[in-house]
Amino acid sequence: MDSEENFVTELLADLESGQLQLPTLPEVALRVRDAVEDEEANAGQIADIIAQDAALSARLIQVANSPLYRGRQEIDRLSMVVARLGSKLVRNLVTSQVMKQMFQATNDLIDERLRAVWEHSVQVAAISRALAGPCPGIAADQAMLAGLLHDVGTLPILYRAEERDELLDTPGLLDSLITRLHTRIGGAILSHWRFSDSLVEVASQHENLDRTHDGGPDLVDIVQVANLQSHVGTDHRLGRVDWSRVSAFQRLGLNGDVHEIELTACAEEIDEVHNLFV
Repeated sequence: MDSEENFVTELLADLESGQLQLPTLPEVALRVRDAVEDEEANAGQIADIIAQDAALSARLIQVANSPLYRGRQEIDRLSMVVARLGSKLVRNLVTSQVMKQMFQATNDLIDERLRAVWEHSVQVAAISRALAGPCPGIAADQAMLAGLLHDVGTLPILYRAEERDELLDTPGLLDSLITRLHTRIGGAILSHWRFSDSLVEVASQHENLDRTHDGGPDLVDIVQVANLQSHVGTDHRLGRVDWSRVSAFQRLGLNGDVHEIELTACAEEIDEVHNLFV
């Protein structure tokens, strides 16, 4: 327990002082975001930025031709990707695609944990995208990105665990630290990356099951429900939550008295999202 409290105190002190090393969003994602926010930038300029990363370029063309996004004509150029999908969707897809490279480590044990976090994030992203469909004002790709980002706060904890043998040797201690700290750190990371307030709130509030607000569903509601659904049938602590007390279900028009959401109609879409990232 002393080891855990010392780690918590140390990590939060570093976070408050700006000494905690936060992950860096790859430059290509930052440049695409800046171009999308620049009213004078055009589709060709955005495509030129992406073209500087050959692997990302090929991946985006593949994504644009996937069942989720393809049209009648096959896409074979980046300019066609931006023209068909639109700059904002391309921005979200670029960010989504480059996220995976952050979930890697040199230590085999931490690398395994990071991969597990990524696969879980992809599952939440896929369910979030499906849940966003009936929600007015919430874009499916934004909900997908929110799902991918929701557990980003685990990264600095796992990075630091690479340097601490007592954390590597005590999995239960590491799990406890992630539970206590990842939402607070996740909000700090997305603020540092200058993401929208709605995405920052997803990272910081998705496990606040007592959260409530007026009006219709928002991104936090969608990710919260998707996250709970992802843990159904597991021994994770969120797999034991009584859904009837989580108001996000009501805002999404879902029955909180059941133990699993019926997603059969969305199964193909969920599989396609999974195929995009895993």
